[in-house]
Amino acid sequence: MTRFNEMRLGVVASIPMIVGGIPFGLLFGSLASSYGLSPWFAIAMSSMVFAGSAQFVAIGLISIDAPLWVIVSTTFIVNLRHLLYAADLVKYVKQLPMRLRILMGFGLIDETYAAVRPLYGNGVINTVTGHRAYIGSFLAFYVMWNVTTLLGVLSGELIPGMSEWGLEFAMVATFISIITPYLKAAPFWLAAVSAALASVVLVDLPNNLGLLVSAIIAVSVGYFADLALQRAKASKDSASRSTTSKDVEVEL
Repeated sequence: MTRFNEMRLGVVASIPMIVGGIPFGLLFGSLASSYGLSPWFAIAMSSMVFAGSAQFVAIGLISIDAPLWVIVSTTFIVNLRHLLYAADLVKYVKQLPMRLRILMGFGLIDETYAAVRPLYGNGVINTVTGHRAYIGSFLAFYVMWNVTTLLGVLSGELIPGMSEWGLEFAMVATFISIITPYLKAAPFWLAAVSAALASVVLVDLPNNLGLLVSAIIAVSVGYFADLALQRAKASKDSASRSTTSKDVEVEL
């Protein structure tokens, strides 16, 4: 398989989420304009930050003159999930040169992870050539995100009220499609439900702090639920081994 075909694997796997991300990018560009931010600010943010949800959070906080510490801490918490993505992918890319891994780190977004990780798991790609599929996915999303941001900026200038069309639902739908396959165990369900409930209850906190607190609550609930599940499993295995040992002794 040629390098081009390997990159194309990543692009093809990403197409459904690229289509879903188009309204997302248009909305970001139009929101930046409606918030009174410079069009160049939105374009530069998309090209250099390239973090969809964090960009929405950041411009929302910037538009209400939130303190710098709130902006930094909130976007940091929102992006903490990328540490988990990176930790999961490191076994597939640890042998690659550092420069290439830095590039892949910059391109690590929810959609690329969701598109490429199953290819590793299914054996479609491997540790030798899999990074090319990853880069193909990353570049496809990068081009889409920057082009749609530019179009959104231009549309926001030419079509007043575009930010009120409800395009933000694309963001919600995209993240629902990403997390749904992982809702197979109790800790994941508990984290999702606690995040939803906390975000509703804490919606009136100043500076959008409800988002920050809800994320912390959800991560904590998921972590402790998983920890409790692992302990229960270990205790059950220990009891099972003890019973088996006693049965063997009786037979002897």
